[in-house]
Amino acid sequence: MARPSPVAYPEPIGPDAGTVRPVLLAATPPSDTTLRGKRALDLVLASLALLGVAPLWAVIAVAIRATSGPPVLFRQTRVGQQAQPFTMLKFRTMVVDADDRALREMNRRELLDVAAEAGTRDGAFKLQDDPNITPVGRLLRRLSLDELPQLLNVLRGEMSLVGPRPSLEWEVGLFSPRHRGRLAVPPGMTGLWQVSGRNRLSMTEMLELDLEYVERVSPHFDLEILARTLPALLRGDGAR
Repeated sequence: MARPSPVAYPEPIGPDAGTVRPVLLAATPPSDTTLRGKRALDLVLASLALLGVAPLWAVIAVAIRATSGPPVLFRQTRVGQQAQPFTMLKFRTMVVDADDRALREMNRRELLDVAAEAGTRDGAFKLQDDPNITPVGRLLRRLSLDELPQLLNVLRGEMSLVGPRPSLEWEVGLFSPRHRGRLAVPPGMTGLWQVSGRNRLSMTEMLELDLEYVERVSPHFDLEILARTLPALLRGDGAR
């Protein structure tokens, strides 16, 4: 398999731009051998994990349908490796009629460092306080169980178990040319941003950790991060 060449990804023009222009992604991808080893690890571990969580998946699906009706899954377009868009899956944690503007604002507050406005390091806004989040959804978010359906994204090759945080389409327009290098590898369900206390990190800090991961990516490093993920979640670093 040939090494991926630098790619272009859409950068918005103007405040809410529907018009896009290509921007060169100046990033050197990992070697083909590294990517193949990473993919093999993903297939084995994601398959085993999906089998293991199947009963829990069923319980969560029933709870969502019983308390707020269908749909069980929430779908959102994210930007993956080499700037390719894909549909990321999560268990639905918000009310069905939550409008797009509310969702966009929630995502923006989740990502951006609003310290200057809120007077604190990362701002005072807490996603668990959002009225659009259902009671079941609040519990799923606290335990990071809403992300279990992303195992399907991993099996489809759209994501990895470990990698940079999956980017929103509008979010990539905020990246500096240097930070666009994080698109050289598949986005992950967990990553350095997860095990380093993501609920205490600014957006810039998360991006820097993503770049560090790209520089160090390997199956062995993935296993190391996976081993650190559960303790991080138990400490509450995964809560949001």
